[in-house]
Amino acid sequence: MAVTVRDVARVAGVSVKTVSNALHDRPNVSAATKRRVLEAAAELGYRPNPAARRLRSGRTGVISLVIPELRNPYFAELAAAVAEAARAQGLSVIIEQTGGDMSQELHLVTGADTPLIDGTLYNAHALDESYSDMLLAGPTPIVLLGDRYISDKFDRVTMNSADATQAATEHLLALGRRRIVALGPYPRELRGPASFRLDGYKHALLQAGVPYDEDLVVPVREWFRGDAALSMRRFIARSVPFDAVVAFNDLIAVGALRALHDAGMDVPDRVAVIGFDNLEECKYTYPSLSTVDFGLAEMAEVALGFLRSRIEGTYSSGPGREHRTRYRIVGRESTAES
Repeated sequence: MAVTVRDVARVAGVSVKTVSNALHDRPNVSAATKRRVLEAAAELGYRPNPAARRLRSGRTGVISLVIPELRNPYFAELAAAVAEAARAQGLSVIIEQTGGDMSQELHLVTGADTPLIDGTLYNAHALDESYSDMLLAGPTPIVLLGDRYISDKFDRVTMNSADATQAATEHLLALGRRRIVALGPYPRELRGPASFRLDGYKHALLQAGVPYDEDLVVPVREWFRGDAALSMRRFIARSVPFDAVVAFNDLIAVGALRALHDAGMDVPDRVAVIGFDNLEECKYTYPSLSTVDFGLAEMAEVALGFLRSRIEGTYSSGPGREHRTRYRIVGRESTAES
């Protein structure tokens, strides 16, 4: 027969409520009483029943992480960081992929298909401000991840994309590079990761007194290696002079490295390259890839803290909070000085 809280209370000589308070580390229990309860629980081999606890609290201890797709290593590493941080806090994570499809994002984020979750971490891709009221009416709290803005009514953990890309461009400028390609803008994007990073690139040039040249701005259809390599090859074929590339994510940078190698353009002697994200594979490209580390673990930890405070009611009705993670330049071989 399973040991119950009543058994622990009997052995410790305290009430059931005191046992509960002691096991939950509440402040209204003296150190001596808490020690007696813990010793009794250990002696009896008591194990809390998580299902019963969840029934009493009305929570499942499960959250969802909604992302575009795991085949992008950035989202795979984000999912790993969230899972690790959640495990440390006693939470479980369901990972949902949307494929960047608007209807699928809406379906998952509004909780229509996941009745057992307590809240959602959401890396928006397709939805925008026009859907904010619909998302706010959902059954569980939502915390936004990444650059895409939906509403200031949501908690949001993002990165300093413009400042970080400015720093990456300044890193190249400090090496004496002046013809720097911005690889990765999306045509017609007004407010999102690509536009923020292009702003940072432009500001770095302005601060350095280097003219902005539209010929050096190279769009990439999708932020994957193949699309980036194709865009880079087409740019190289135009014979526009350049001596560096600031890629808007690491996969773009990896595609650029391949195109440059195929064209016989040595990295970093002829062309310096820097990416953005600090993916694990950056250490193992040839040459190894310089990049921007924007604090993925920090993003996961802070986002979970925001979400838990909403779920547990310690910050249930306050205004949306925003946290911007710290970033740093990680210099590797692709921008090494000769």
